[in-house]
Amino acid sequence: MKTLELQKDQVKGSAKVACGQGLVSAYSDCAYCRHCTGVRVGRRVISTPQSQAFKEIRRGMAPDENLMNAALMFNTYVRDGSAIECDDDDGTGFQPRY
Repeated sequence: MKTLELQKDQVKGSAKVACGQGLVSAYSDCAYCRHCTGVRVGRRVISTPQSQAFKEIRRGMAPDENLMNAALMFNTYVRDGSAIECDDDDGTGFQPRY
C-alpha cells in the first residue's frame, strides 16, 4: 500500500498524483482505477465510495445512479483530502475499475 500525496492547483482546480505512469489527475484517473483504495482526509483514510457502489449494483441491490453519486462523493474527498491510498505496489499504473 502506497500513499500518494495530492499536488493541488487551486487556480485550475486540479489535483494530481505521481502514479506509475507519471503525473495523473486524481479526479479522472484515480477515481476509475482499481488500485485506488481511499483518500486521506486529515488523519482518516476514507475508502473509495465507488467500490462499495459497484458491489451493490452487481448484486442488484442499488440503481446505476449510485455509481455517479459515488464518483461525486470521491471528488469531494479529493478536494478536501491530502493524499490517495494506492495498492499498486508493482508500479503498473492505471488499471480500469470497470
